[in-house]
Amino acid sequence: MRNIILIGPMGAGKTTIGRILANRLGWEFSDSDREIEKRTGASIPLIFEIEGEAGFRQREHDMLAELTSGDGRVLATGGGAVLRPENRSLLRANGWVVYLYTPVERQFERTQHDTQRPLLQKGDRRATLERLMEQRDPLYRETAHQVFETGGQAPRGMADRILKAWRQVAHNGDDA
Repeated sequence: MRNIILIGPMGAGKTTIGRILANRLGWEFSDSDREIEKRTGASIPLIFEIEGEAGFRQREHDMLAELTSGDGRVLATGGGAVLRPENRSLLRANGWVVYLYTPVERQFERTQHDTQRPLLQKGDRRATLERLMEQRDPLYRETAHQVFETGGQAPRGMADRILKAWRQVAHNGDDA
């Protein structure tokens, strides 16, 4: 297992849990959205505004390809990273993919005051989250080697569960 790749909806805790995992493993941590912002000098909302979602998704694909090309990285992806079939293949081929399943109610609680998520800036946030989950949940499940429900567990406890499962998979040499 070259890398650990975290996928799931916004508000799932991918970045927080990813940092903990990377720290415990002594690996590099990357958040694909933050890397895009750092390299472009523009926020994700601004990229969406100027280039549209299609332009952002191309940048995202290029960044995922770069960040998964090596070994020993924990990668937190954006919630829509699984929308493109080539991304799903890329992620599965270059790491152990973990889906952090998070119910819509918890996503809503964690994102209700966030102004940096372009897809949540218009309309009813809860309805948008429900629509995104309906569309993306099957793609997350198709891409993931293993699914973890985040529930109410603290990030450190979730990281412990993921590490335990990863070590078992790495030791057995299978995909989980």
